[in-house]
Amino acid sequence: MRTATLGPDERGAALARMAERELDVLVVGGGVVGAGTALDAATRGLTTGLVEARDWAAGTSSRSSKLIHGGLRYLEMLDFALVREALKERGLLLGRLAPHLVKPVPFLYPLQHRGWERLYAGTGVALYDAMSVSSGHGRGLPTHRHLTRKRALRVAPCLKKDALVGALQYYDAQMDDARYVTTIVRTAAAYGADVANRARVTGFLREGERVVGARVRDLEQGGEFEIRARQIVNATGVWTDDTQKLIAERGQFHVRASKGIHLVVPKDRIHSTTGLILRTEKSVLFVIPWGRHWIVGTTDTDWDLDKAHPAASSADIDYLLEHVNAVLSVPLTRDDVQGVYAGLRPLLAGESDATSKLSREHTVAHPVPGLVVVAGGKYTTYRVMAKDAVDEAVHALDRRVAECVTEDVPLVGAEGYKALWNGRARIAQRTGLHVARVEHLLNRYGSMVDEVLELVAADPSLGDPLTGAEDYLRAEVVYAASHEGARHLDDVLTRRTRISIETFDRGTRSAREAAELMAPVLGWDRSQVEKEVERYEKRVEAERESQLQPDDLTADAARLGAPDVQPI
Repeated sequence: MRTATLGPDERGAALARMAERELDVLVVGGGVVGAGTALDAATRGLTTGLVEARDWAAGTSSRSSKLIHGGLRYLEMLDFALVREALKERGLLLGRLAPHLVKPVPFLYPLQHRGWERLYAGTGVALYDAMSVSSGHGRGLPTHRHLTRKRALRVAPCLKKDALVGALQYYDAQMDDARYVTTIVRTAAAYGADVANRARVTGFLREGERVVGARVRDLEQGGEFEIRARQIVNATGVWTDDTQKLIAERGQFHVRASKGIHLVVPKDRIHSTTGLILRTEKSVLFVIPWGRHWIVGTTDTDWDLDKAHPAASSADIDYLLEHVNAVLSVPLTRDDVQGVYAGLRPLLAGESDATSKLSREHTVAHPVPGLVVVAGGKYTTYRVMAKDAVDEAVHALDRRVAECVTEDVPLVGAEGYKALWNGRARIAQRTGLHVARVEHLLNRYGSMVDEVLELVAADPSLGDPLTGAEDYLRAEVVYAASHEGARHLDDVLTRRTRISIETFDRGTRSAREAAELMAPVLGWDRSQVEKEVERYEKRVEAERESQLQPDDLTADAARLGAPDVQPI
């Protein structure tokens, strides 16, 4: 295995290697499915490349509800196969593949009708638990329980007394979605994949009908080059149709974008020891524990505007506040909202007029020789989607290729995590950090925590909290640039950390210090530091302005007022 470091030098070397030889598989798209596909291909012994036009998980895969779940509502749609598959994946991630990143989370489902609703919902949740256990990977979570109204209010005092007659409590799991994707990419690199973010595919190479490679522009160092591959996998999510247009071929299916927005509020605004799941007229609403915060979401509306920066409008925010306040004894206000983020779900088009009813199942197609397309699906089942995409690709390779092994390949940081967790008090004593800080680091880096602590040992000032974002150490900013592929300030404040949604100033107080910490690693001069800070501040300003607009059109226009990271 090679190093799992994604620093500037490793990125440059990976691009050079991809350009100088023909790969077995080139994956286009660095979201969770693309990253998973690269890991699957690399662990089958295939020479593999992965390119992403922006940052790892910059699109949908950093803007989800951050849940690993079976999809309880899909039981109501009688989609048992999808739920069973997702529950198996949930168990694998919790127990074997990523215990450092994926954690159990409890949810309370308030009952509003006596008798029939407890029977109906209770049967569904009982089936959910039974399917989890029968998958062979569901024994790591507590089973559901029935609660009286009095007991439910003890667990969640935030609820209005007249908002429920009783409740059910069950468990699912959660993770930091962007961090999870970066960890998959690092794992793929450790198993031999060449990976590069900020490398945009501008066209495909053809020999007759066959796609034989891609033209790629390096958006950091400049220049365009060709990467040849025997098979290319298009895993670009909501950009699938745009990528297909580069080969001037009509796709076998279309991907429809559905916007979901989330609000982040401080922990003390909602008095509860459990998450909440509430029904709305269109879908479901989650109130999800998130460290010292809650995430409230989500909406489900069509979106056909800018895909790179979907905007949350004032109407979106009001919708969530209205629905969550219907059950809260102390209502949330706009002033309570610390962060807002919007993402786009890639749904397969043509199955239903309402986006909330579109299937979350995925599709794999081979529209022309040499090109595989994978689309749809849900975050939890990314590994299955990746397996199916690589299975399709290897059919066209004229040699025998090993079967998928990712069910047994832990992500980097997983091996040894539990032992380190048990010894966290000793780590705290050795490093001088508070044990709560050590726990925070272990749940972000797992057994790679020593790499972060080595930075602190070499420069004790890196053991101090980052100004304006005390939950994070200064060392984590340096590590993001040196080991995790962060190329710009936005990458660190928005995806390697969650400072952009976890602070009322949206990270502007931390921006300059973070940029100055990144500068030596990435070779920035003073003018580049100023440019990064200015660009980030304008982004925050544009997002705030968009969230005051009444509808999608005006919100999109406001958000696009901020400059994006520009190609060289």
